[in-house]
Amino acid sequence: MNQLDQLKQHTIVVADTGDFEAMKAYKPQDATTNPSLILQASQKAEYRSLVDQAISEYKSSSLTGSAKVEAIMDRILILFGLEILKIVPGRVSTEVDARLSFDTQGNLDKARQLIAAYEKEGISRERVLIKIASTWEGIKAAEILQKEGINCNLTLLFSLAQAVACAEGGIKLISPFVGRILDWYKKSTGLEYAAAEDPGVQSVTQIYNYYKHFGYKTEVMGASFRNKGEITELAGCDLLTISPGLLGELQNSVEPLTRKLNSDTAGSLKIERIGSDEKTFRWLFNEDAMATEKTAEGIRNFGKDIVKLEKLIEAGL
Repeated sequence: MNQLDQLKQHTIVVADTGDFEAMKAYKPQDATTNPSLILQASQKAEYRSLVDQAISEYKSSSLTGSAKVEAIMDRILILFGLEILKIVPGRVSTEVDARLSFDTQGNLDKARQLIAAYEKEGISRERVLIKIASTWEGIKAAEILQKEGINCNLTLLFSLAQAVACAEGGIKLISPFVGRILDWYKKSTGLEYAAAEDPGVQSVTQIYNYYKHFGYKTEVMGASFRNKGEITELAGCDLLTISPGLLGELQNSVEPLTRKLNSDTAGSLKIERIGSDEKTFRWLFNEDAMATEKTAEGIRNFGKDIVKLEKLIEAGL
C-alpha cells in the first residue's frame, strides 16, 4: 500500500489546488483553493474558459467599474467551486477577499454573498467552507456565520492563540500552516530541521492536542507543506490539505506510515488552558513574532494576487 493510501486510513486527505485533473488523479475527500491558486489556474489555457464565462455573463451588466470587477471575481470563485464539487465527494473551501481581513462586516457580507451564489446553483451550504483569515476580526465574523449555518475555514493561522479563539468561537475548521512556519524559522535561525523537530509540525501537533484534550469540535486541517516528512509526521490529524506535487510523492512511496497524532493520547496530556478574550488574543499574538509576521505577509500576498486577477478580468472586459 502506498503512503497516500496509508495516510487516508488515519486522516481525511484534501487537495490544495485549483487543478481539476490533479483532484481526479488523487481522489481527495475535499479541496481547498485560495487567491494564488485560482490565479495560477486561471492563467492556464484549460481553465481560461471559466474566466471568460464569468466575464461574458457580466459584460452587458448595468454594473460598472470596481463593482463589475468584484462581481466577476466572485463568479470566477463560484465557477471554480462548482467544477471542484463535481470531482470531490466532500467540501470545497472558497476564500473571502484577503483585503477584508480586518473588516468584520465586510467578511460577513462577502461570505453571505458567496453562500447565496452557491445555493442559487443548487449546492448545499454543507458542501462549502468559507475561508477567512485568522485575524480577530475574521474570527469574530466566522463566529457569527457559524450561528447562521455557514461553515468557515479559518486560514493563515500560525499560533495557538489564533486556534483557541477559533475553537471558542465554534468555528467548523481551521487551517494551521506548517511550511510557512518552517520558512520563518529557517530564515531566522539558519538551521535545517528534521521532520519531527519541524516548528510547523510542532505547532499543528500542539493545536491538535489542545483541541482534543479540551474536547473542542473544531476540525484541524494542517496546510502549506514544504516536504513529505511534514505530512507523515502529522498522520492522524483530522484533515491535511496537500499540493499535487506532494500527493504524487506520497502515492509513489511505499514506505510504512504510522499514525502520529491521536485524540486518546491528547486526552491524557497535561495542558494548561489559555484565554480567548480579545485582550489575551491580541497580546499573545503580538508576542509571537513568527505568527504576527507570517499572518501579515500572507494577507499581503493574497491581496496582491487578487489585484492581479482583477487586472486579468479588466483586460477581458
